Amino acid sequence: MSAVTRRTFLAASALATTRVSGSERLPIRKAVLFSMLPQQMSIVDRFQLARDVGFEQIECGTTDDPKDAEEILAASKKAGVRIHSVMNRDHWRYPLTARDPEVVAKSVQGLKTSFRNASLWGADTVLLVPGVVNAETTYQEAWERSQNQIRKMIPLAEELKVIIAVEEVWNKFLLSPLEFARFIDEFQSPWVRAYFDVGNVVISGYPQDWIRTLGKRIVKLHVKDFAFRQDPNTKKRAAEFVMLREGEVDWKEVHRALADIGYHGTATVELSGGDKAYLEDVSRRFDLILNGQ
Repeated sequence: MSAVTRRTFLAASALATTRVSGSERLPIRKAVLFSMLPQQMSIVDRFQLARDVGFEQIECGTTDDPKDAEEILAASKKAGVRIHSVMNRDHWRYPLTARDPEVVAKSVQGLKTSFRNASLWGADTVLLVPGVVNAETTYQEAWERSQNQIRKMIPLAEELKVIIAVEEVWNKFLLSPLEFARFIDEFQSPWVRAYFDVGNVVISGYPQDWIRTLGKRIVKLHVKDFAFRQDPNTKKRAAEFVMLREGEVDWKEVHRALADIGYHGTATVELSGGDKAYLEDVSRRFDLILNGQ
């Protein structure tokens, strides 16, 4: 074997080993929820803190007051931290799938506010919980009603160049990756995609399976960990979200799955808030996940 051929072989072997071991860093931008940043700080200081502890982007919630929205925009620009997504607010209080048209109208109005925020801030997605299945709303009704309302929003999404990012949550709806994929596909629109939450599916499935099934449908990620804890008093198992890398998510498998589908967007950590030391720890753990460790 010639020296050049041998070097090429060794380099290729090293690259293959790195990929198999999952140690190659994923090309994913780290983001944090605005609500996780210390509320006692000014808005601009919160954005600066996010950058100081290692986050590149922020996801903000729906903001009604135009002055507040402008202040958030100014803080984003000053700190150099992009707002990549808007977490819609009113889809829980006023589900798109409600039987009452007045409730649906309030939900739609809140969604339009989220779109206005996204357009102002330069965000490219609005996170949407599509509906809720409950005693008053059947699964079939939730499917039909949510799709009907989302379809009405697609022209606005296209006009503003903001994707409607549907998230799977604990709403008794979209309970499998196959269903979630079908739900997205039926719109036949690039303006409706999946906002995949890693921690939300652990209670009944495996994130790596969901990731591979959803594939290119995924436009954004939420990152959090999940565990079953035994209550010392009742001895019953209780479900709870926990600090990154302290739960039941197999992060190495998640890393492999994200590499397999070629995901290179943004991932936002979604945990409770805390001070600078806490956020530094979250950011460090996030880096370990992205590095396949």
